[in-house]
Amino acid sequence: MPGLIGKKIGMTSVFGADGKNIPCTVIEAGPCVVTQLRTVEKDGYAAVQLAYDETTEKHASEPLKGHFKKAGTNPMKKLVEFPADFAQELKLGDVLTLSDVLGEDTTFVDVIGTSKGKGFQGVVHRYGFAGVGGQTHGQHNRLRHPGSMGASSWPSRVLPGMRMAGHMGSERVKVFNLRVVKVIPENNLVVVKGSVPGARGSYVILEA
Repeated sequence: MPGLIGKKIGMTSVFGADGKNIPCTVIEAGPCVVTQLRTVEKDGYAAVQLAYDETTEKHASEPLKGHFKKAGTNPMKKLVEFPADFAQELKLGDVLTLSDVLGEDTTFVDVIGTSKGKGFQGVVHRYGFAGVGGQTHGQHNRLRHPGSMGASSWPSRVLPGMRMAGHMGSERVKVFNLRVVKVIPENNLVVVKGSVPGARGSYVILEA
């Protein structure tokens, strides 16, 4: 299985073999239920749909209730498709755990999450601009402004892609090659070195 859906529990630190303190992120990965199998013959591509984080029928729509009932499982909050071509090995309702994804020789994993939303931010916070600078030449109250944004007679407009103030954060971010520090399969927990995008309790996708 190429990956699992999980949840960011939070950050901690552990001491390595060399005695150094390592900042780590704790992720709860799975258990996930197989809710749909897509094949090339029927759908045009091969994939496995997994569901995670059980909820009540009260919080599920009628179409989703039927979807989960067909898979023989309770309603779930999060659905993700993983490209995979081994439909013959899986069937609807199968439960996948951390041990199905992380082997004994797995050293690094990739984690996908949604970064924290920062709202509307200026160029100093969003891009690290230095601001206009001092208050000479008649300038005032412009310490965090972007400065000049376009040419004069040509093209007489601000070109697309100009770094300006705007919405920051709340984006899909993938972090590659996070080292696996510890795996606790009985609790579906994996501890990886470094930080993972998102707030505590947010959903993440773990790819081995």
